[in-house]
Amino acid sequence: MPLEQESSSLITNAGERTLEVGRDHPIRISTGHRILHHKGKCSRPHGHNYEISVKITGQLSERGWVVDKGDITGIIYEWDHRFLLEEGDPLIEAFEASGDSDGLIVLEHPPTAEVMAVLLEERLFEELPDRVSEISVSVRETAELCAGGD
Repeated sequence: MPLEQESSSLITNAGERTLEVGRDHPIRISTGHRILHHKGKCSRPHGHNYEISVKITGQLSERGWVVDKGDITGIIYEWDHRFLLEEGDPLIEAFEASGDSDGLIVLEHPPTAEVMAVLLEERLFEELPDRVSEISVSVRETAELCAGGD
């Protein structure tokens, strides 16, 4: 069997495979937020150096991968050095008035680590190829707090 045919057969018969990005060395972003209706200090604007890891399951492409790592990190880095706020937060107007609205991302829900993980999973599903069947994102906000599916 010619090598090209052998390679094509290998990919076709490989079944679903899992790609992990950030498992041992997480993707790091610095992002600000506040939890508007929190009764404690998290209601104040602050930031975190988030550590994000992603698990993606799907069929291999003709190039031999589930997805290109750059497609994953590109989506995550859209939140790097940005400020996440919930719709209706008065800080949105302050960002707009100061001319800094390009550094703002407005979410429908509170910008918790749990919500961030869900939104990143949804965004990756929207942007990645149809051969992807499962996505799990983990968002570590602090050494004590990590949220995600799995």
